[in-house]
Amino acid sequence: MSDASANQTTKFQPRVFSGIQPSGGLTLGNYLGAMRRFVDWQERGLNEGFETIFCMVDLHAITVWQDPEALRRQTRELAAGYIASGLDPAKAILFNQSQVPEHTQLAWIFNCVARMGWMQRMTQWKDKAGKNQQNASLGLFAYPSLMAADILVYHATHVPVGEDQKQHIELTRDIAIKFNNDYGVDFFPVTEPVIEGAATRVMSLRDGSKKMSKSDPSDMARINLTDDADAIANKIRKARTDPEALPSEAKGLEDRPEARNLVNIYAALSGKDVDSVLAEVGGKQFSEFKPMLADIAVAHLSPISTEMARLMEAPDEIDAIIGKGAEKAREIAEPILKKTYDIVGMIRS
Repeated sequence: MSDASANQTTKFQPRVFSGIQPSGGLTLGNYLGAMRRFVDWQERGLNEGFETIFCMVDLHAITVWQDPEALRRQTRELAAGYIASGLDPAKAILFNQSQVPEHTQLAWIFNCVARMGWMQRMTQWKDKAGKNQQNASLGLFAYPSLMAADILVYHATHVPVGEDQKQHIELTRDIAIKFNNDYGVDFFPVTEPVIEGAATRVMSLRDGSKKMSKSDPSDMARINLTDDADAIANKIRKARTDPEALPSEAKGLEDRPEARNLVNIYAALSGKDVDSVLAEVGGKQFSEFKPMLADIAVAHLSPISTEMARLMEAPDEIDAIIGKGAEKAREIAEPILKKTYDIVGMIRS
């Protein structure tokens, strides 16, 4: 790992943090774009001696109204998805955000550091609030400040994220720099976003120009992590393609979004790069390639859906795991928050 910032004199201990909103309906996009990468970071952390922390960010979920029972179920489902994908509570810290109050306590301080103009420039604020900004929640507007607190309350140096979250990490860096400058300290690291992998952005199986989404009206547009083997194979078989054979080089995927998406998925699931995949399948028709993709997708995803189903039948097991994770998270977060309060000038007994 590189230092978080060449401009900082303090060398922060490497630590990885990331999270997903428990908004329900986990897809192949969540698995390839985030969850499997989290498992890779977990293993790297074990080998290289740094901590990895992964969170269900339920406080972010309520920036828009959530049915309480659905939120509880979705939080457990996300935890089940994490565990079934390979996150091991003995190797990484796994918890839900609302069990660690230091997140919101630090977020208030960051609300006072961040500037209104910074928040107004956030693309996701503009997209989600749209023309109805006066009726959007204050939480939705302040979302990036809480995200900065999620990261910096652990002095996380690296955050695996999708491309759509890169702007929020840049804001996290701005908040850390401004806090350090305002108080004449070198306390918070300037966090690095980590965006990597062949399929960090998985597209719809019905339209290769759109991101795979749980909100798509067509269930055929996505592979759900709860789909069984037959459903996975059927969706891949019916995925939209074009009539041309697969190319032998990546340049041949230009202007072929559906072909590029399926090749990217195959590459990510097989652990190969796109060039290696095309060297193997170049010249094949999709009638030959789709069964290959279905086989590898079923082999990867069926065990996950099976384990998720088992865990969802054992909510007490999930709750015990994330409760212990929250205790571990607080052991890291509490002294960082305490020192932050001291820097700001607050009296604490």
